[in-house]
Amino acid sequence: LDDGRIVYELNGELQAFDIASGKSTKISILVNNDGVAMRPTRTSAAKNVEHYGLSPKGKRAVFAARGDIFSAPIEKGATRNLTNSSRYHDKWPAWSPDGKQIAFISDRSGEEEIYVVSQDGKGEIEQITSNGKEMRYAPKWSPCGKKIAFTDKNGKIWVLDVESKKAIEIANEKDNWKTNYMWSPNGGYLAVSLSDNTGFDSIYIWSAQDKKLHRVTGPYFNEFEPAWDPSGDYLYYLSDREFAPQIGSIEWNYLVDRETYIYALALREDVKNPFPFESDEVKFEDEEKKDEDKDDKKSDKDKDKDKDKDKDKDKDKDKDDKKDEKKEPIKIDFDGLAERVARIPVGADNYYGLEAIEGHVIYVSGSPFYYGRQSDVKSSIKIFSFEDRKESTVVKDARGYALSQDGKKLLARVNGKFKLFDAKPKPGDAKAVSTSGLMVDRVPADEWAEIFDEVWRRFRDFFYAGNMHGYNWKQIGDRYRPLVEHVAHRADLNYVLGEMIGELNTSHSYIQGGDYEAPDRSKVALLGARFELDAKENRYKIAEILKGQNEEDRYRSPVTAIGVDINVGDYILAIDGVDLTGDENPYRMLRNKADRPIELLVNSTAKKKDARNVTIEPISSERSLRYLEWVVGNREKVAKATDGRVGYLHVPDMGSNGIREFIKWYYGQIKMEGLVIDVRGNGGGNVSQMLIERLKRELLSLDYSRNSEYASPYPQMVFHGHLVCLLSETSASDGDIFPAMFRKAGLGPLIGKRSWGGVIGISGRGPLVDGGTVYVPEYGFLNTEGEWDIENYGVDPDIVVENDPKSVIEGRDPQLERGIEEIMKMITENPIKMPKRPAYPVKTK
Repeated sequence: LDDGRIVYELNGELQAFDIASGKSTKISILVNNDGVAMRPTRTSAAKNVEHYGLSPKGKRAVFAARGDIFSAPIEKGATRNLTNSSRYHDKWPAWSPDGKQIAFISDRSGEEEIYVVSQDGKGEIEQITSNGKEMRYAPKWSPCGKKIAFTDKNGKIWVLDVESKKAIEIANEKDNWKTNYMWSPNGGYLAVSLSDNTGFDSIYIWSAQDKKLHRVTGPYFNEFEPAWDPSGDYLYYLSDREFAPQIGSIEWNYLVDRETYIYALALREDVKNPFPFESDEVKFEDEEKKDEDKDDKKSDKDKDKDKDKDKDKDKDKDKDDKKDEKKEPIKIDFDGLAERVARIPVGADNYYGLEAIEGHVIYVSGSPFYYGRQSDVKSSIKIFSFEDRKESTVVKDARGYALSQDGKKLLARVNGKFKLFDAKPKPGDAKAVSTSGLMVDRVPADEWAEIFDEVWRRFRDFFYAGNMHGYNWKQIGDRYRPLVEHVAHRADLNYVLGEMIGELNTSHSYIQGGDYEAPDRSKVALLGARFELDAKENRYKIAEILKGQNEEDRYRSPVTAIGVDINVGDYILAIDGVDLTGDENPYRMLRNKADRPIELLVNSTAKKKDARNVTIEPISSERSLRYLEWVVGNREKVAKATDGRVGYLHVPDMGSNGIREFIKWYYGQIKMEGLVIDVRGNGGGNVSQMLIERLKRELLSLDYSRNSEYASPYPQMVFHGHLVCLLSETSASDGDIFPAMFRKAGLGPLIGKRSWGGVIGISGRGPLVDGGTVYVPEYGFLNTEGEWDIENYGVDPDIVVENDPKSVIEGRDPQLERGIEEIMKMITENPIKMPKRPAYPVKTK
């Protein structure tokens, strides 16, 4: 300030430091407001569903939404909020086999534990685990209802005895955590899939009788998602066994997709082949008559049995839930188990979500993954019938489902809504399951306190450095927690959280989202052109047209479309019939019109005489057009300075945009003598290794065909020339890693400025109670010498060049200019060219 004071923030308050006295004074600020964001409200949780399931017979659904557990009717009745508290995050509900209780995970104790609550909402919530020290996941009841399996963030799989409340560790997943475990019929075994150091999974079976974990499959193939046959004869699982690859159309290279089959293991030596050989045979008249007599006798017996069943139905009604308790565990012959395998006769696909019911298996056929665009194949829930050996679709366009314990119903989320289907090949009409009753009595202050605690625990549990960089994380949490009392809005909470996790001095520590309203921004119709006011005429004219590339929708420039015929210097006299003069803002007139065609009155002069009406399809952002203009300009500069001998490509990020730009521009310039790779402003991602792998390829040989003037190199798509890489202060994350690996691979010099310096990979680990997200830096980056690398420093260029403001204002790019200079020097000193066709060999001697 002018009076010699410095204003700064301390603990959420403004302080004024007086330079003369050396003292600070708190600045008192009073802002009157109605505290709307702090008011308790009754709020719908329908958009915050994390997990869902069904009661044993599919009569009700269970939802975990916005931190509460709900029981909702399929058709009739009221929705029950079973836990109803804003202060805790309740999730992962699982209905008990007898239908009386629902188990779930909650942080009510300050750590995540397993609780049970009566399905009707009566009685107290009971905690059945203790000593929790980390996140826990996916409780699954044994069929007898006496045990619950669950896992934790360390990958340990536990089996809990519900009565004694004691848990034992039965397996350890060494590569993060998985929920691929399933109880056998009657609960004697737990099948799990665990990973090897190859990244492949294998099937294991834990025996409750001998408390041993038996490995079933070997280490060489990926086998996962075990599911038990209800009869106890088979164990089904998924395995990647289709190795015929898809070949790329741009380069002779492969990718593997739709590689998974479904398999059945015969659990005992006496179990029959699930798919015995079938043969249609000719039957003679006397044999057919015998078969008919047998069928008639059998039919009479069945009728008698049905009568007996009807008589005893009422008597046996209460016995159904006790059957599993009386049954002994199924028998398994572990010797030779992996060899007793049969493939279920459906084609290979992207399968997951495997479940087994009587006479059928159910699974999801997923869509192939495209980076940056939607697949044309939708995920579907499918069912396979063993009787007729046919596959059919139960639900189209659904990615997941929950199965009732009796195997008769499944609940699927379809286009954001929940629907109940019969779990059979012809499910009939689905029943819509309403989520309108998922209402919470939201207390914002309680939610904010819960979110603070959960964010603190997420960092404690997942931060890549177990020593928290040497900081006392508990003390840091204790120091920031009192500030939550002063939070008046979700944005305030995000600020406090950001300050707390910022203490760790690590990149990628992000707090995003949360439940607060933000006004919608009006979409403005844009032309792909710049307006300029002609003050003399009091009219707007077109001063610049962004050329774009109309071959691609993302680079479509509306005024360059065929038939539009608008040129630089033309006047726009009216928009949708409304006169446009100099005292009006053209963008105000284009507001809220981005989603429909607009009509422009255009003329080469400022007069309406002889003006013409032009209809265009506008765009809502010109950012991509500006980016393309910059990239094309750089490429033209490189081509002009090198007489077309050197190419240029820019990689904007290491995600979908970056890899598509690389694919788009790399192959068309692959025969250049040099190539400038520009990763300035690269926002990061995860594809840098794909780019480095292609740039690293070396020419090993080549072919010449008799009737082609072009050589065919080996490998086919190899760049055989010189490379340089441009980087800057805004080359970030995987945009840091790319130039580091570019140098490590010996591809060429780095030119520009030291990069950002943030390479710790992140994970979300699920939503917070209000749908917000915390990203925890979880994956540390090391060099081959076993040292933490790049983080908090960046990557130094080999040649330091700064794009100073004066040069940029003048339209120059010193970094690009130096890149051109260096690559031309390399070409001159060490020219690299494809060998020309030699003289044909003579073999007559």
